[in-house]
Amino acid sequence: MSHLSERPDKPAVGVSMPHESAVLHVTGTALYTDDLVHRTKDVLHAYPVQVMKAHGRITDLRTEPALAVPGVVRVLTGADVPGVNDAGMKHDEPLFPDEVMFHGHAVAWVLGETLEAARLGAAAVEVELDELPSVVTLREAIEAESFHGARPLMATGDIDAGFADSAHVFTGEFQFSDQEHFYLETHAALALVDEAEQVFVQSSTQHPSETQEIVAHVLGLHSHEVTVQCLRMGGGFGGKEMQPHGFAAVAALGAKLTGRPVRVRLSRTQDLTMSGKRHGFHAAWKIGFDADGRIQALDATLTADGGWSLDLSEPVVARALCHIDNTYWIPNARVAGRIAKTNKVSNTAFRGFGGPQGMLVIEDILGRCAPLLGLDPAELRKRNFYRPGLGQATPYGQTVAQAGRIAAVWQQVEDNGALADRARAIAAFNAEHPHTKRALAITGVKFGISFNLTAFNQAGALVLIYKDGSVLINHGGTEMGQGLHTKMLQVAATTLGIPLDKVRLAPTRTDKVPNTSATAASSGADLNGAAVKNACEQLRARLLQVAASRLGTNAADVRISEGVARALGSETELAWDDLVRTAYFQRVQLSASGFYRTEGLHWDAKTFRGSPFKYFAYGAAAAEVEVDGFTGAYRIRRVDIVHDVGDSLSPMIDIGQVEGGFVQGAGWLTLEDLRWDGGDGPNRGRLLTQAASTYKLPSFSEMPEEFNVTLMENATEEGAVYGSKAVGEPPLMLAFCVREALRQAAAAFGPGGVSVELAAPATPEAVFWAVQAVQAAQAARGAGLPGTDAAGDEVSGNGRAVTGNAGNGRVPADAEALSGA
Repeated sequence: MSHLSERPDKPAVGVSMPHESAVLHVTGTALYTDDLVHRTKDVLHAYPVQVMKAHGRITDLRTEPALAVPGVVRVLTGADVPGVNDAGMKHDEPLFPDEVMFHGHAVAWVLGETLEAARLGAAAVEVELDELPSVVTLREAIEAESFHGARPLMATGDIDAGFADSAHVFTGEFQFSDQEHFYLETHAALALVDEAEQVFVQSSTQHPSETQEIVAHVLGLHSHEVTVQCLRMGGGFGGKEMQPHGFAAVAALGAKLTGRPVRVRLSRTQDLTMSGKRHGFHAAWKIGFDADGRIQALDATLTADGGWSLDLSEPVVARALCHIDNTYWIPNARVAGRIAKTNKVSNTAFRGFGGPQGMLVIEDILGRCAPLLGLDPAELRKRNFYRPGLGQATPYGQTVAQAGRIAAVWQQVEDNGALADRARAIAAFNAEHPHTKRALAITGVKFGISFNLTAFNQAGALVLIYKDGSVLINHGGTEMGQGLHTKMLQVAATTLGIPLDKVRLAPTRTDKVPNTSATAASSGADLNGAAVKNACEQLRARLLQVAASRLGTNAADVRISEGVARALGSETELAWDDLVRTAYFQRVQLSASGFYRTEGLHWDAKTFRGSPFKYFAYGAAAAEVEVDGFTGAYRIRRVDIVHDVGDSLSPMIDIGQVEGGFVQGAGWLTLEDLRWDGGDGPNRGRLLTQAASTYKLPSFSEMPEEFNVTLMENATEEGAVYGSKAVGEPPLMLAFCVREALRQAAAAFGPGGVSVELAAPATPEAVFWAVQAVQAAQAARGAGLPGTDAAGDEVSGNGRAVTGNAGNGRVPADAEALSGA
């Protein structure tokens, strides 16, 4: 076992414990960025001047009327920026733009003594605009060839030979929706300048070091003149990886110019209309199978809706390409990626970071093709699994280690959920209920862990031991509710051999641990945990020398466990507090800076080849649903999950992450339907779903009636901190089983062998129209018409079939009118 993964006796890791801030959360005493305003004197409030047009060039910006509003102190414009007027890492996101690029784009910010004064001042600012043509929808961008950024191409094998050898070839399209993060805490920042002109920013950010960098270059300062702290976030999900930087820069600029603290806190509607989402995608594909249903070739083009600027769209598309295989070996593949430039908010990271989009494409393909191949969807998936011992590699060239876990978690779900018995019961139920159908579907997950950009796979930590034996941890990861800080406390206590109550964790700050990576890519515990462990090991090694001299033995023979140092084979003990005090008087350094870099990674973005991931996380899930054929309404009756988290650092935290990730994934795939005004009227480009009243989020009522989550046992991950695996993102993709179950339930309303196209999100309306299409296919067969699939597209009978344009994330136009959309 590797040094990094080996666990000592009686570790604090692996113990189920509550979130370190759980009591603060439930009592309402946990502080978030905006709570600090009430503890800060003379705070000014910032309010955006939003332009409600999709695209146009600013011809005049008159701020004088705002300054006449009582309580308005200043209006910030591009003329006030002393450094670089840009809030992005690609230098394509002007903080104060002279060209409006999306409906609701902020072109100036008003500072007021109160939020209401700032709001009235923003309303008084006069903006004249020369409107320009806009591209709102993904299809418009594709037709107009409106693209930006890199266009990666992933290729393996011989694609032409693969199709030539295929007994069945299918083609199709699939467009699916974006997703709003809808974190409980909206974007917030509070900035102040001290007597030394040092800028201090409290920010709700997943990437404090990058927020620091952006604030510094906007203000024309060096990074050491700016400190960014993240106390905690009320959710992030990737939406606070890049997007907070501009809001922090506005607050910092206002503080620098006025000498007073400045607060930025977006309302929910402002957050929804100004911040980026998960990328919606369009996929055009062609796939070939042999006579047994094994994939021979895949040719696909994935187009992401990037919005107006690049943000993180390039790595999102790269990860989508890297995950289009999911759990399936594809010997011959050619997959192209591109980023559509649209006049919408700049889309950004969201839990899974493109991986879910890539994986959804292959799962949709298999779900649609299984009936045409005459195979049960679960059987088709199993036939195409990566298999151990064959050296099978992904389309980008990385060997799939632990491939046996794909089938292992799948089999465990089948056994735990008694899927075979329940499938028979469902068939009997469906035979007796013509207007209500049930279905049971199972899908798997293979998700790569590490940042695609190799340089981001590093972390630092600073651990301090005080004379009284208490320990303070600083690390570069941020806490957004996912339990990272809890795990870091457990790692430190385990490594030092002391009780958990001896350890406390400090807020994440750039002046304690510099140059940190974002808390993203599910790598927070892997990277920061290893850095904390490294710092604690340095301290423990020093203390072992001190203990050895006190105990009269060699340092190699001393163990520290449960707060006591003992020599092997001796009854003599030295308490932790006494050991630390002794070390202090011996002038032994009691602080250490830890560092970790992930080894074994290499990636060539130009050739799209390499091994970008440290390891893969695996999982499988089965969902049983019931659908009403009259309305398309459905409920999730039961979900069974088995997920691989290695040897869990904190089982209660990890199970919570699996549950939460699954529900968020189910929301994306079945409920959350962002709508934009794509018409030619005055509100073109406006987000129509601007609140929870119009944007349907999963709630308690959408939870499975029976929800069983099991963590895979005996799953040590060599080379990861204490044998654990990442858990943040992979569970989201377990929710594919819900959408596939809905597809199979819709199919049950018609004849066998029908390929059902289902929109994503599969809202009740979308399920209703899928049921209608299935019943139309049954009617067509009864009338003796040529074979059709559920979309009404003709299917040839020569072993090769062609399907039509798949679910595009929207119900038919006439149905939109009926649904009141």
